[in-house]
Amino acid sequence: MTAVDPHDAAEVPPPAPALAAPSMVDTGARPAAAAPLADPAASPLPAPPAEGVLGRTYRALTLGIISVVSLIAFEASAVNTAMPAVGHALDGIELYAFAFSAYFTASLFAMALSGEWCDRGGPLAPLFTGIATFGAGLVVAGSAQQMWLFVAGRGVQGIGGGLVIVALYVVVGRAYPEALRPSVLAAFSAAWVLPVIVGPLVAGTVTEHLGWRWVFLSIPVLVLLPLTVMLPALRKLPSRRGDDRMDRRRILLALAVAAGAGLLQYAAQRRDWVAVVPAAAGLVLLAPAIVRLLPKGTFRAARGLPSVVLIRGLAAGSLLAAESFIPLMLVTERGLSTTLAGLSLTGGGLTWALGSYTQSRPRLEPYRERIMGIGMLLMTAAILAVPLVLLNGVPVWIVAAAWIVAGFGMGLNISSGSVLLLKLSRPQDAGSNSASLQVSDALGNITFVGLSGLLFSAFGGAAVAVSATPDVTNAASGQPAAFAAVFVAMAAVALTGTWVATRLKPAADGRAGAPSGGAKTAPAPHPRTPSAPAER
Repeated sequence: MTAVDPHDAAEVPPPAPALAAPSMVDTGARPAAAAPLADPAASPLPAPPAEGVLGRTYRALTLGIISVVSLIAFEASAVNTAMPAVGHALDGIELYAFAFSAYFTASLFAMALSGEWCDRGGPLAPLFTGIATFGAGLVVAGSAQQMWLFVAGRGVQGIGGGLVIVALYVVVGRAYPEALRPSVLAAFSAAWVLPVIVGPLVAGTVTEHLGWRWVFLSIPVLVLLPLTVMLPALRKLPSRRGDDRMDRRRILLALAVAAGAGLLQYAAQRRDWVAVVPAAAGLVLLAPAIVRLLPKGTFRAARGLPSVVLIRGLAAGSLLAAESFIPLMLVTERGLSTTLAGLSLTGGGLTWALGSYTQSRPRLEPYRERIMGIGMLLMTAAILAVPLVLLNGVPVWIVAAAWIVAGFGMGLNISSGSVLLLKLSRPQDAGSNSASLQVSDALGNITFVGLSGLLFSAFGGAAVAVSATPDVTNAASGQPAAFAAVFVAMAAVALTGTWVATRLKPAADGRAGAPSGGAKTAPAPHPRTPSAPAER
């Protein structure tokens, strides 16, 4: 699963109509939840408009938005499938994890920048800049002749993806009436279903018959059609301008987190005395910035809101890190083709949506914290089951079955966390608290994917060989310990999240939005209150 992931979008209320210029300050992998909302009892929702999101007025814009999200989702699904072939072709298995973490590291900064940019001049410029940057990153990655250049291309993609997804949510807030926004957000979630189903199959087929490069080089051309369709509607958006001053402090904090995380990943990869220098620099940048972006008490799992923020990073990071190595393991250790290896992840994407739907049932509301704990337990069991395929005689379908369970657990946990965060937040703190949730999400992705890469390399993963003809059964690579280390470590992370789930309820004397053991999130929203619905 990737940073752009709106499975829980429909769970988050739309931005309040009173906001003249919705802000999209967001520094994480998933756009944050909605800004402070009016009391439903005091301010009932307006009656639905005569036409829906596919009516004549909104059809072109809706189809354009869904198409852009679908293409980003397809790319996210395709990368997992194509990566074993990329690692072989560029002789860069030792940088395998960086191809994923580079995207999230860059997108963390880009989302904060996009929110401020949208506030200052509207969503049109960051949206088109982001799409162009995302396309440029695809071209760099698809034409790379060395693995480090491919990783750089993935970083450029991350910048583009971060700019785009935040700008799209601003478009929703400005172009659609309040009563239609939930339908649009539900469409964001639905836009992931088809790519999750067909992405691995298409990417695997293209990789085997045309080459992995076309998985990346073909997508920029496909972006042109939705842009053409939605451009007239985008030009009609009201030209509202917010404060000309960007919140430079928040942007710099996000930049420090991204730069610090990147330096730490580089230092971990070197594993020699020279690595001390970038490691120290990374800690100096990362530690103070992340403390200011997350609620006080997050890293000691203080009861209430800090634990809600913490469990998001543990859930997202453990699942993504484990998922990133599944195709490589199936190709190198069990001789599957890239297509079949990628398809093993398909069920998880579908059950993620099912888990999100399940937790939304009203009768389950009193058990939300318990549901999140169950979700983490399911993920722990699923991640532990995956490396069983390394044993002779264990059928390969056990991986697909395990990932169906993991996806359902993730859907229960992630969507419930978004709902619980709003429940525990005071109205004036909902925006900044939601941004902190997304920072935790992005940081979890970066940290645990990077840790997985370090473990993989330390246990001999760099010696893993990927067949140049992935449709032919390989001999075992002889490095099962490298994969086992990754999955056992990520199962331990998920199990830690199970314990954190027991601390989601505030202490008896705690206040919503200001849980015992910590204040509300740092920094509070500036006058242009942030508003950014959650996404997959």
